[in-house]
Amino acid sequence: MKFVSFEFKGTENYGILTEEGIINLSPIFNHKYSKMKDILEAQAFPELIKAAKIMSPDLQMADITMLCPVTNPEKIICVGVNYNNRNAEYKDNSNDPKFPSIFMRTPGSFTGHDTNLVRPPESPQLDYEGEITLIIGKAGRRIKEEDALDHIAGLTIMNEGTIRDWVRHAKFNVTQGKNFCNTGSFGPHISSMDEFGELTDMRIQTRVNGELRQNDTTASMMFPIRYLISYISTFCELKAGDVIATGTPVGAGARFDPPKYLVPGDIVEVTAEGIGTLRNGIEDEVI
Repeated sequence: MKFVSFEFKGTENYGILTEEGIINLSPIFNHKYSKMKDILEAQAFPELIKAAKIMSPDLQMADITMLCPVTNPEKIICVGVNYNNRNAEYKDNSNDPKFPSIFMRTPGSFTGHDTNLVRPPESPQLDYEGEITLIIGKAGRRIKEEDALDHIAGLTIMNEGTIRDWVRHAKFNVTQGKNFCNTGSFGPHISSMDEFGELTDMRIQTRVNGELRQNDTTASMMFPIRYLISYISTFCELKAGDVIATGTPVGAGARFDPPKYLVPGDIVEVTAEGIGTLRNGIEDEVI
């Protein structure tokens, strides 16, 4: 089932996306769950699915503005350099890492499906990174790998947009280049976990203006999804609504010679097997 968050007539709503349109569930459940995070905390997907079975779509995509599926996550945790050959892309002669590289992003650095990513005036080096992304549905600390999938409510897609020169402003972190407002996106929906198996061989692709730039599967991950959940939950408590981006394959724009950074008018499409396609245009920030 595909769960969405969206703006309708100036108000945040949530519902279920079908081939015929969107079933708006906010009018029915808003007294219990005001946002998607509340639904995740209550593990209420089955309740919403049951209600939707006797309802018909009442909205079309043209009626709404898509939002990030979880608009108020406590944590957005991103994994860097997680696909085979990604470490070699850096051309620094370093060995493959023994542990995952982890960094955090703010909710304000993301926008939703079919809205534009914003290139800031401080840099022309806006880059794309297509990633399969986990939405946590059950809290946990020191989660065992064998139990990890039980803590995922569903999957979505992220374009983990990056301002490349700003990730090099300091010696030990990438925070600055990862958190410019509206430089990334995730969505378009949460595909519930009942639609997936082990997550060990899912394909992720990124296209810019129709040109295939990234193409790999989760089988190439150095740190698989079960391990990531176990590792991350060692140092922090994962909570319902938390977002984990699992890393991007080779082929980001910075790795071309010369680099292929995003410019206004470009269209970036990230497609993940079993989920769908996240699409965003590019515009310059108006100041």
